[in-house]
Amino acid sequence: MAGDTTTATATSVTMRTPTDPFDLRHHGDAEMLDAIAGLTDLAVNVRTDTPPPWLRKRIADSLTDLAAYPDGRAARAAVAERHGLPEDRVLLTAGAAEAFVLLARAALGVRRPLVVHPQFTEPEAALRDAGHRVARLLLREEDGFRLDPSAVPEEADMVVVGNPTNPTSVLHPASSITALARPGRLVVVDEAFMDAVPDEAETLADRTDVPGLVVLRSLTKTWGLAGLRVGYLLAEPEVVRALEAAQPLWPVSTPALAATRACMDPAALKEAEQAARRCAVERAHLLAGLAEFDEVRVVAAAEAPFVLLHVRRGDQVRARLRDLGFATRRGDTFPGLGSDWIRVAVRDRATTNRFLLALDQALTVVGC
Repeated sequence: MAGDTTTATATSVTMRTPTDPFDLRHHGDAEMLDAIAGLTDLAVNVRTDTPPPWLRKRIADSLTDLAAYPDGRAARAAVAERHGLPEDRVLLTAGAAEAFVLLARAALGVRRPLVVHPQFTEPEAALRDAGHRVARLLLREEDGFRLDPSAVPEEADMVVVGNPTNPTSVLHPASSITALARPGRLVVVDEAFMDAVPDEAETLADRTDVPGLVVLRSLTKTWGLAGLRVGYLLAEPEVVRALEAAQPLWPVSTPALAATRACMDPAALKEAEQAARRCAVERAHLLAGLAEFDEVRVVAAAEAPFVLLHVRRGDQVRARLRDLGFATRRGDTFPGLGSDWIRVAVRDRATTNRFLLALDQALTVVGC
């Protein structure tokens, strides 16, 4: 039945019904819709103070070309050069979200897709909307939410995993992901946050030796371009051609193409690396502060610009934090988690310190 979901563990597979309890279409931006003035956004993982002035100028300069249809050749070449790949392995997309829809709808012969959870829910939502029956592999907190490749059933012909994973912030070893490769299987890796990891450790973007590998990238998070819809996909040429055939004409706008080229410049890559290193320092400060709370349990192996924490009566704590001026991301829309899980974006030290004071107050009021 279209939309059915199977949940898999290392030892068993059970069937879920179409009345799945998880709202796969809920995203962090929902926490800020119609938000009260002055609410601090810790729910959305976009870097603050972005896009930078130089990038805004490059985008603005492209507006003089709006009378012409978009030409993506230069942007595609820039992405290929950035990753050391031939151009026929690159597909430009209107954000990573479009790539998930293309993977779900294109003629790729996928019959048994599996999504590793907890992770960004849009891949499964796109697959289900396209009529696929989707299996789930639920990673466990007691294992550090780390991927064990042997837990993936052999019959899965598409495996989707985030790296680093949203919302757990876990960075899986590249070797764990490449171990998933099989003849006839697509291994789809969502690397939307990889440019927020120093040195892009564990990236597979430049690999051409892994059969069936598909890597998705987004410029949204580091560069603050959620409203522009900018992303790309890296895969074997035949996969790129199949996905491109499923795209509408001119799927990426001229301003988005200009932004893509700009973000591939060496100076931009250097800026992104510096931002990733600053984020690592600020994340360490946040984790140290959270460690002071006996009531809070944190996924400590965090490598992304957000952390995942567990607290009793988490839904009430989150509501109280909102009253105190902080929007955080609910965890109960991620398969494998529940209402006691909260995702918090990494921000500057001053913002983090204010958040920690608010969290202390929220825990006291709720009585955790």
